[in-house]
Amino acid sequence: MKIIGIDPGTATTGWAVVEEKNKNARLVACGCVNTSKFHSDEERLVEIGRDIVLLIKKYQPDEAAIEDLFFFKNLKTAITVAQARGVILYEIKKNKIPLFSYTPLQVKQALTGYGRADKNQIQEMVKNILRLQCIPKPDDAADAVAIAICHLNSRNMKHITRNTSRNN
Repeated sequence: MKIIGIDPGTATTGWAVVEEKNKNARLVACGCVNTSKFHSDEERLVEIGRDIVLLIKKYQPDEAAIEDLFFFKNLKTAITVAQARGVILYEIKKNKIPLFSYTPLQVKQALTGYGRADKNQIQEMVKNILRLQCIPKPDDAADAVAIAICHLNSRNMKHITRNTSRNN
């Protein structure tokens, strides 16, 4: 099972591909789509969409996981992130990839068991779960890895729950 995890943003969209084989997860690749602040919002959205399509073609994920929006203090930022997220959702669904959304709270709980975990705790868990030498960089890429791991955990829990209910 290959998952693409995405942490949406306008300036920087983090992405990660995590693969699970024989109940072992491994990081295939991660990085960021970076757009120039000198481009218009429309140009940035086109670039994000184009790069997401290239990632889908290159890595051929079975499923996608994306971070859900949460409340921002800055309304302008919230709107532009929502627009970027919309482009990403569109490209994923256009390519017929099953899509799952997770809130930041769900990601934190899935990785640490604690909904108020800080960024450093999440990043350390990403490193430990995938048995990496170092934390993926930049932070947006590490966040995308965490989202992909959250989805794998969620899938595994649903599978366990289905099997348990069948046996009763």
